[in-house]
Formats: sequence, C-alpha cells, structure tokens
Amino acid sequence: MRRILASQSPRRQELLRLIYSRFEVVPADADETLPGDMSPREAVEYLAALKAGAVAGTHPHDLVIGADTVVAIDNKILGKPRDRAQAADMLRSLSGRTHEVYTGVAVRSPKGDAGFSVCTEVEFYPLDAHTISWYLETGEYADKAGAYGIQGYGSLLVGAVRGDYFNVVGLPVARLWRELRRLGLWQEAPRD
Repeated sequence: MRRILASQSPRRQELLRLIYSRFEVVPADADETLPGDMSPREAVEYLAALKAGAVAGTHPHDLVIGADTVVAIDNKILGKPRDRAQAADMLRSLSGRTHEVYTGVAVRSPKGDAGFSVCTEVEFYPLDAHTISWYLETGEYADKAGAYGIQGYGSLLVGAVRGDYFNVVGLPVARLWRELRRLGLWQEAPRD
C-alpha cells in the first residue's frame, strides 16, 4: 500500500515526514467551493474529506491523507488573501486579538477511514501600521490562510498559542499519528 499526501504544501510534507519518511504527493483536483453556510470546523472537515476522496478515487488500494487549514475570527473564515490590500485588512482584524486556526484531516485506506479536526487559538500582539507594512514587505503573507505564516516571520506577530502549534503550521501530526496507529497504518519499526 502506497502512502499519499493529497497536498502540495511544503509545510504539510515536512510535518508528515515526522510520521513517514517515504510517501508520494498527489495534489487533489477538486472544486473547493463550500456549499452553503458552514462553520470553520465544518469547512475544514468537508474540504479535507473532499481532497482525500478525490485522490482515493484514483488510488483505492492506497493510504491517502487530505488536509485543509483555515484561520477564523468571530466565526468568520479568513482564506488566502487575493492581494496585499486584503492581506493588510486581515492583519488589522487579527491585531491584538485571539483567533482560531482549524485544520481538518481525512484518512482514506483499505484498512479504514478517519476524519477529524483540531482547533488552536492564536493571540496576536497589537500591530501598528509600520509592523503590518514591514510584514507585508516580507511577501510571506501570499498563499497563507489569514495572511500569515507562523513558522516564519509571522512568528514575530504572535503573543501566545493555545493548543497544537503544528496544527497552525498545517498538519496536527500528533493527532494524525494516533489515528493512523488506531487504523493499523503505522508500525513501530521500521519508522517508514
């Protein structure tokens, strides 16, 4: 049985290597439009299942892992900013406040399926106009939910993290590892 990550995210790939040293990357080709009005938790669980299902459809005899991460404040999802102006708006909305980061994970395999989500609270320091402008100049906000990356320069904006840090990066590996073990998809040795 091959192991497949249904994501091109370099961060997810790096984190999955904590569980498996060898796996393939097969990006999901799926329409990620959310149906109706979903909560952030429902949205990530739906999208993770959609991605995993799309790849499992063409790899039915393999282990497929799909994931999706969103940033939410006041129960409103902040996706990836379309431009610098929208990124600045997002950062202003997060300034001095606590927001949630949700990651949904879906596992599809011949041995069984699993789906779950993890929520982590992230508190930002108050951000003045100069700090926001400086951060935007790094370019790190591009292609990041909520317009920041906690594993890079975005770490300088964060005052506190309550919950799984790796969930904020994009994959709650401790919970995923437990689900894989429960399904008999991970053995103690060899690591890979």
